Amino acid sequence: MNSFSAIADPTRRRIMEALAQGPLSSGEIAGLFQISAPAVSQHLKTLREAGLVQVRIEAQWRIYELDREGVDKLVAWVSMLSSSEMAGCEIQ
Repeated sequence: MNSFSAIADPTRRRIMEALAQGPLSSGEIAGLFQISAPAVSQHLKTLREAGLVQVRIEAQWRIYELDREGVDKLVAWVSMLSSSEMAGCEIQ
C-alpha cells in the first residue's frame, strides 16, 4: 500500500498524530482509540508497510514510532505541489 492509501483512513491518521507526540506500544495506542487490539495491529501493519511507521522490540513490547524518512518524503511531495516549481508544468 502506498503512503496516500495508508493515510486515507481517518483512524490511521489519528494513530500517526498520536505517534507524532512520541513512541508508543501497541497497547498504549489501542488504549487511545475505541477499536480492538487486532484492529490497531492491522492499522499499524498498513502504516509500517507504507513506510510511515517503524517498530522496534523492547523485551516483550513492540514500540511504534513515526518513520521520519517516510513522512518527510510524503511532506516533500505535497510541498512540491504547492511550490512555484510546479507552476506552469504540464501533466501528461
